[in-house]
Amino acid sequence: MDKYDFGGWATRNDLLCSDGRIIKKDAFKDQDGMTVPIVWNHDHDSVNAVLGHAVLENRDDGVYAYGVFNNTEEGQHAKELVEHGDVRSLSIYANKLKHAGSNVVHGIIRELSLVLAGSNPGATIDWAIAHGDVEDDAFAANYDIAGLVLYHSDDKTEKEKTVEDNKDTKTPEQSEGKSDDDKTVEDVYNTLNDDQKKVVDYLVGLAASGADNNDNKEGDGEMGTIKHNVFDQAEMSEGTALTHSDEVAIISEAKKTSVGSFREALKNYVAAHKDTLAHGAFTNEDVEQLFPEFELVEKGEPNTLERDQTWVASVMSKIHKSPISRIRTRNADARKRALAQGYQKKGDHKTLTNQIKLVGRTTDPQTVYIKDELQRDDIVDITDFDVVSYQWKLMRHALDETLALAALVGDGRDDGDPDKIHEDHVRSIWNDDDFYCIKQDIDIAAEKAKLQGTDTSVNFGDSYIYAEAVVEAALFSREKFKGSGTPDYYCTPHALNVMLLARDRNGRRIYNSKADLAAALNVNEIHTVEQFGGLVRVDDEGKKHKLLGIFVNLADYTFGATKGGEVTKFDDFDINFNQYLYLLETRISGSLTKPYSAIALEEPVA
Repeated sequence: MDKYDFGGWATRNDLLCSDGRIIKKDAFKDQDGMTVPIVWNHDHDSVNAVLGHAVLENRDDGVYAYGVFNNTEEGQHAKELVEHGDVRSLSIYANKLKHAGSNVVHGIIRELSLVLAGSNPGATIDWAIAHGDVEDDAFAANYDIAGLVLYHSDDKTEKEKTVEDNKDTKTPEQSEGKSDDDKTVEDVYNTLNDDQKKVVDYLVGLAASGADNNDNKEGDGEMGTIKHNVFDQAEMSEGTALTHSDEVAIISEAKKTSVGSFREALKNYVAAHKDTLAHGAFTNEDVEQLFPEFELVEKGEPNTLERDQTWVASVMSKIHKSPISRIRTRNADARKRALAQGYQKKGDHKTLTNQIKLVGRTTDPQTVYIKDELQRDDIVDITDFDVVSYQWKLMRHALDETLALAALVGDGRDDGDPDKIHEDHVRSIWNDDDFYCIKQDIDIAAEKAKLQGTDTSVNFGDSYIYAEAVVEAALFSREKFKGSGTPDYYCTPHALNVMLLARDRNGRRIYNSKADLAAALNVNEIHTVEQFGGLVRVDDEGKKHKLLGIFVNLADYTFGATKGGEVTKFDDFDINFNQYLYLLETRISGSLTKPYSAIALEEPVA
């Protein structure tokens, strides 16, 4: 065997590797007798990492390798490490793998590496030829009881044998039909020649003396204290290791904008090398240990981000519902009739009083609907909550919000939009005729001048001036209000906050709460409507008015719909696109039924 520098198991069968795989018998049998390069620690980036070559031999227990180091500086350095026993582990790099579960049943070994710690517990160097100045070649063994094979250099015939010759070599015990598993320690010992027995006796003696010596101090002589039993079979727990070349590749991947995180880069790297066996690289299990999966803080349906919906329920509950979809209103305007007359004497001419003016209108219904779709694959794949029920709920929210907005200010679409809810079917309060909705402008500049007066040292804050202007306009307009009961006030959150922040000249708040402000405005409740923000109306004269708020008792507004405003649900499956179609539909009309029953506060826009 002197033509080889060392021999050892490239891989052993049926042993659990640290990456979770098990290499089965004859997984690499097609490479019996083939030569592969020897590299350092699976380094494929540098030519200097190639240390020599190895001849592979397929055996019943695994793949055995006979290694030869090259004459480069790195190769000779590696040879010294092996001869000295500093490095004793081997590792294969293989691809074109075929798996049966976690078992590797076929593959191609591309290279054999010297590593500091291997993944396969049986992949170790059994022996190494130490070429020195001594007359005969000696041997140095990295003793591993799992595969202790000793070759001696004195056997000239054995030196000249090739790998093919060694394949059929049998020991006397094998010739007699004994298997390796049936051998005792004595049987193995008896196969050694005298020189080999002396070396084994010497090493066993060193191990025994080392076990008895507990002070762990090195002696002054040539032979120091041996701290570890060379026959100790205890396995160290081997973790995974990432080579420098792997790190560079993963970090470069993480820098790409399409990846964006080290976790994703590492997962991509593992996925790209899933058909490659290179012990020491990260596996999917390792990635999950480093980066465990995220878990939902709140199970079930996702939290839905949508515009404020709290006012919608209030509006829909307070609006009067009529079972008749075609609404007809009739009001008598008797404000200009003459007073009752006194009778003077018989025969006086009697004039007729003014006739009462009748005002009426009709409102026809319009179909209002919302339609959406869900892919069947999504319905099947989403298992942690009922996605169909969630879809219906979102659609109902959207329908209710649209109807509530249409009743207060309109749906926001242009008149030419084919999807518009028309004003002659669902009449919005803000855009209704002045006979039904009072339009009241506020003049903040005039209010500021009135509060400041001629005393320039008096300085009121903008919030106070705005609040006073709104309160004043609201109270003055209430003088013409003819609606039922006490109205509610609907405004933007910003308008409410400005009034609540109003302070006097001493810095004290004017209104400590919404209840205080509601009392000042003489309203029942204040509701904030986020959707009012930025709404502007153009009147018949082309002037623009910005909406600040609406005062109304929604009992004076009627939704007319058959069957009590029933909302009908429809669903259908589209076989051509593998998706479900969902439809919510109602047929409805809406209108104020009492004159002067609403007030719209507006600010003129220049």
